[in-house]
Amino acid sequence: MTVNNPVRGMRTTGLALVLSMTMMAGCGGDNDGAPTNAGDPGGPEPVPADRIFDGDDDLQAEIRRTTNGAAHIRADNLESAGFGQGYAQAQDNICLIAEQVVKANSQRARFFGPGPQNINIIKDFSYKALEVYERAEAEFEQLSDESRAIIQGFAAGYNDYLATQGGAAGIADPRCANQPWVRPITPIDLFAYYRIIALFASGDLFTTGVLFAAAPPNVDPSPRPVMTSGMSDQQMETARNLIADISVDNLPDIDLQKQLDELPLAMGSNGWGIGSELSETGGGALLANPHFPYNGPRRFWQSHMTVPDVIDVVGAGLVGYPLPQIGFNENLGWTHTVTTSNRFTAYVLALTAGNGTTYIKDDQARPITKRTFTIQVATGGPQTMTLEKDFYYSEYGPMIAANLVNPAFPAWGDVLNGVQAAITYRDANARADDIIDQWLGMGRASNLEEFQSVFANNRGTLWVNTMYADDQGNAFYIDGSSVPNLSPQAIAAYRNDLANDPTIGAAYSQGFVVLPGTTSLFDWQPGSRDFLTPFEAMPKLTRSDFVQNSNDSYWATNPEAFLTSFSPLYGPVETPQGPRTRLGLHMLQNPTESGPSSVAPAGNDGLFNGTELMDMLYSNRALYSEPGVTGVLDALRTRCTAVGTDSVTTAGGSRSVDQGCAVLENWDGLFNLDSVGAHVFRVFIANYDDQLPGDLSVPFDPADPVNTPRIPADPPTDLAEDPMLGALAAGLDALDNAGIPYGAPLGQVQFVLPSNNAPPLDFASLAPTRAPIPWPGGDGEVSGVFNDNSLSASPLAQDTLYPVIAPQETVANTGGLSATAGIDGWLRNNGTSWHFGLSFGESGPEAVGLLSYSQSSDSTSPFFADQQARFSAGNYRPIRFTETQISNDPTLTTITVSDSD
Repeated sequence: MTVNNPVRGMRTTGLALVLSMTMMAGCGGDNDGAPTNAGDPGGPEPVPADRIFDGDDDLQAEIRRTTNGAAHIRADNLESAGFGQGYAQAQDNICLIAEQVVKANSQRARFFGPGPQNINIIKDFSYKALEVYERAEAEFEQLSDESRAIIQGFAAGYNDYLATQGGAAGIADPRCANQPWVRPITPIDLFAYYRIIALFASGDLFTTGVLFAAAPPNVDPSPRPVMTSGMSDQQMETARNLIADISVDNLPDIDLQKQLDELPLAMGSNGWGIGSELSETGGGALLANPHFPYNGPRRFWQSHMTVPDVIDVVGAGLVGYPLPQIGFNENLGWTHTVTTSNRFTAYVLALTAGNGTTYIKDDQARPITKRTFTIQVATGGPQTMTLEKDFYYSEYGPMIAANLVNPAFPAWGDVLNGVQAAITYRDANARADDIIDQWLGMGRASNLEEFQSVFANNRGTLWVNTMYADDQGNAFYIDGSSVPNLSPQAIAAYRNDLANDPTIGAAYSQGFVVLPGTTSLFDWQPGSRDFLTPFEAMPKLTRSDFVQNSNDSYWATNPEAFLTSFSPLYGPVETPQGPRTRLGLHMLQNPTESGPSSVAPAGNDGLFNGTELMDMLYSNRALYSEPGVTGVLDALRTRCTAVGTDSVTTAGGSRSVDQGCAVLENWDGLFNLDSVGAHVFRVFIANYDDQLPGDLSVPFDPADPVNTPRIPADPPTDLAEDPMLGALAAGLDALDNAGIPYGAPLGQVQFVLPSNNAPPLDFASLAPTRAPIPWPGGDGEVSGVFNDNSLSASPLAQDTLYPVIAPQETVANTGGLSATAGIDGWLRNNGTSWHFGLSFGESGPEAVGLLSYSQSSDSTSPFFADQQARFSAGNYRPIRFTETQISNDPTLTTITVSDSD
């Protein structure tokens, strides 16, 4: 198996210090000074009682569709609105939702067998261990009336659509037509799925083996077949063979560090809130630009949800979620980006000598408890096999086999600093009781005070930042994610270790907060938001010019007002910013400068509106080709001129780079479809990236995070050994080996390839469902392109078992160039998704945008690839909000659906 380190360079001797951290900060483990939330701002008016549930047991909603299938749902109450949402989403994405319900029920192995490397068994057990469905059952009745109404309505709407199709037999989408696992769903099914959404950036990361393999010393973590009288000898033999194949040595690749590193990339984003000083109308403006997968349930779905006297909001939410999560109403709009915050904390336990299931905390022995779970596994015949497995828990949460993530972590029971150790963790998103109320409240808010109150009174936005703008000209930023609430004493002690212990610092820099479980000093503290950091202690900023985030920490939201002194669990400060952040800030600070583009971010007047925000995004600028910002392209062109046709040293010998240089000399510096040279620059910068930032002569300056680091160091006397030219030579070799011409426009070598037509794990049926679609933009973390796109090389759509066409291999240091026969160039399946530019003026909100991969994942739908063609052509459309806008749409259709039909 492949093991990747979550804490690069972490030393076992350094980790031993974690166990002794109880000595720090004395005995300050009490609750004195725990934050309170006195003086919460006032929230939206309560939902009228008669607008929550349908009192006549006759759920009914009007579903109108405008251009590209955008759904407008109108109903008299929240339950009926949920009904319309469920019906319309099932029309577009029933196969995605159905497969996610199977996952949330821990039934993938039951319907689809063990899966590659037994991953279905491992995941089914892991979701059982995380109590995903169990807690959904236990907590559903504790949800607010509003949450229960919407979820119940959505389930009823989904089921009504399924019934109108005659069940699974009538579904057109080939991915789930006639499948036995497509069935009516319950509100508990949905709530269990929403709990997995809540865990995307925390517990869900542990479900590929880290939870599964955790067991005390000398205890086999493998599952066991449950003997039943109905099992034949053949079934028992199958069971024994299956169990023999599931071992710690045969787990799937556990690449938690890669998941942590790529989380802001796989679910990244750009978001700008523009205030009155930089707005053309004097009201606010907003850029929403989440970068999410094009396949799977992390796709967005556009809708407009209207319940009179309750809510009127347009936007998009994740598939299966029952209302918009990024959008706007009459008075305000908001967007999200994945935050750098820590949603879980790992604890190192000191086990009692010779006992792997007892640990010492505050000088008292505490038990590690055991629970046994069962799942069903298909074995190829008419009957399933039952497996059972034990999982273990501390007071904090599940135990994990952290040594499989990084050998520097102790295996359960390893001796560390003279003490047997084990690792557990606590998850801030293990609860999800506000997952509907949070976004319902945001959509209902009418001003900044009401919007802020939603964060003060709920558990927050799980794993995302929020950028906001309103009709009063306010721009607002908050990291409202679920961050554990540590006491001031614990934070001081942890800061001390970050400053003085390289091991703890290395863990932190890789997204792992490791705390000692030997003392209650580091326990989470109760407060107004359960055990989460309270509203007044969250990083937040209100401005009249701008706020922004592109997946770096809260610190440089606006360089005119750096944010500091917040819990270190929110992420690092005074550190170099990513290329998308730097380019975004550069454009905000220089709104009339077009750079290599002909499009100035805010036009000639330097003031933004929604259309200009979209044009800025579609200008496809890249940090490393911007003149005068980093100086990278300028320096490369100068060295190209100097080296001429002379050879440059490569790993395999030497070569001339003059033909690549000629292309780069004439490149427009952009990542448009007709840009010639963009892919040459990509393979250069992907190789040169290994030299950054060490090869830059102006180091990072915390006082100037936009313009530093910059300017490549002077070249060596012998240009054959120049690192920049060497990086270009390596990139050109990669293009030669792949047969990619240097002079090809980007649109000929970068594309999306829809292929949503195969049932789970049925690779034989997989085929393209459309011709390749040229795709603009580029990789934000490689080339520094603001309009970001990238590749997931998985053969399955993210979070699903549906096969998709993707390269089996990519060429190293090329930004994802395919090395798989039949896929030539750069296939893209992640990046700019639901995106819009919004401005508030005298006539209310005006927005333009697109859902880049289209509204439906069903390859037979008319809304499957229509917006892909628009995105390829840069042809955004109006986002319809008012009744006049909707009624004037040239493609308007209307149906009324009811559960009494």
